[in-house]
Amino acid sequence: MTYDYDLFIMGAGSAGAAAASKAAQAGVRVAVAEQESLGGTCLNRGCIPKKLIVYAAEFALRNKIATDYGWSKSSSHFDWTWFIRSVHKHIEKINRSYQEKFNKSGITLLKGHATLLDPHTIKVDERKVTADKILIAVGASPFIPDIPGIEYGISSREMFHLPYLPKRLAIIGGGYIGVEFSSMMNAFGCRVTVVDTDETILEGFDDDIRIYLQESLSQRGIKFVTNSKAAEIKHYEEGLLLTVNGKYKKTIAADSILVATGRTPNTRNLGLDNAQVKIGEQGAIEVDEYSRTSQENIFAVGDCTNRLQLTPVAKTEAVAFVNTVFGDQPQTVNYGNVPSAVFARPEIASIGMTESQARAEFGDSVKCYCDKFQPLMHQFASSEEQAIIKVVVEGESERIIGVHMLGEHAADIVQCLGVAIRKGITKQDLDDTIAIHPTTAEEFLTLN
Repeated sequence: MTYDYDLFIMGAGSAGAAAASKAAQAGVRVAVAEQESLGGTCLNRGCIPKKLIVYAAEFALRNKIATDYGWSKSSSHFDWTWFIRSVHKHIEKINRSYQEKFNKSGITLLKGHATLLDPHTIKVDERKVTADKILIAVGASPFIPDIPGIEYGISSREMFHLPYLPKRLAIIGGGYIGVEFSSMMNAFGCRVTVVDTDETILEGFDDDIRIYLQESLSQRGIKFVTNSKAAEIKHYEEGLLLTVNGKYKKTIAADSILVATGRTPNTRNLGLDNAQVKIGEQGAIEVDEYSRTSQENIFAVGDCTNRLQLTPVAKTEAVAFVNTVFGDQPQTVNYGNVPSAVFARPEIASIGMTESQARAEFGDSVKCYCDKFQPLMHQFASSEEQAIIKVVVEGESERIIGVHMLGEHAADIVQCLGVAIRKGITKQDLDDTIAIHPTTAEEFLTLN
């Protein structure tokens, strides 16, 4: 049978765009459907605008110690409206570059919502097309809990469109989204309260790092209501009231309430049943190690599947899919030692096993090297800022199975160490490496 396209991709986010470009380079006839802006969550309402806000907040933090470095005191004002408008202009510029790349590569872009009619037929709004292979890369959206008054809350999506900075911000959820926004908004002068169901924020990260980050953010003025759950949101004349139950029963007054309780796959209204594509827990598409769904010609990658929800992982899955299906080079993705970071201030980053994970798997053969110190910049400024580094090793060879860091440049440092860890380096390899001095990274090479 002759199809309109060799490959049809549902979604032009990080994964979909990567797959489209890779396949087009191989001479594959590609079409992509996207109902929103090109680039998906990461570009438009996630990683990129978030990191730009982190940079803006960094100026506020640096200004606090500027006088220690000889700068005279001066009044300053942060214009959120101007800044966020500039952020969106930058994103629009990147959007255009996606469109230009599609055009240059011969990729057909269909604007609209794509629905499967059968294993080879897709309907985009009112247009029907056919394809030999189909890739689902529709991503995920913020999960909104079912509590009274939740309609008064906003998700991370709306945070990038706030017309003004709230004086009081309550955040439901102590995951990476909630923690990052708590740090940024606090730096801008907002009074921030974070509600989390756990005792400590950032479940899944190493306990030492989690605990100290929470303490550090508390010292900056962020309030944490832990072991508690949001129960209700009410609107009143002066703003919003968030009722919290659990260990702490209280009512929190806020101008805005950010709901940061995780993300859920965008798998509704895709016609998956029409193509016999199975969905597993929490609405995620079930796939095998080659990203193939229950329908042999339909594949899925990224946040809509039951794997890691990280942009670089999604792009890696997309490239592996193209190599497997169109490059005759079967390729799987290694989900071990995937680095991750939380761009709070202070920043944290991690790769490999936490101490508790390592001890659960390897028992008494696990050893940890840990150090807490004050970076040079903050020694001179006499601030309270500290850094923590932690290396988890296993066995007599002291093979490194986990690295965790809190402090400036944590993400960049751990990213570089990640390459070495995947190659199986030991603690002795770190000890034998000559450091660059003075740097924060050199502390990994002098651990005792």
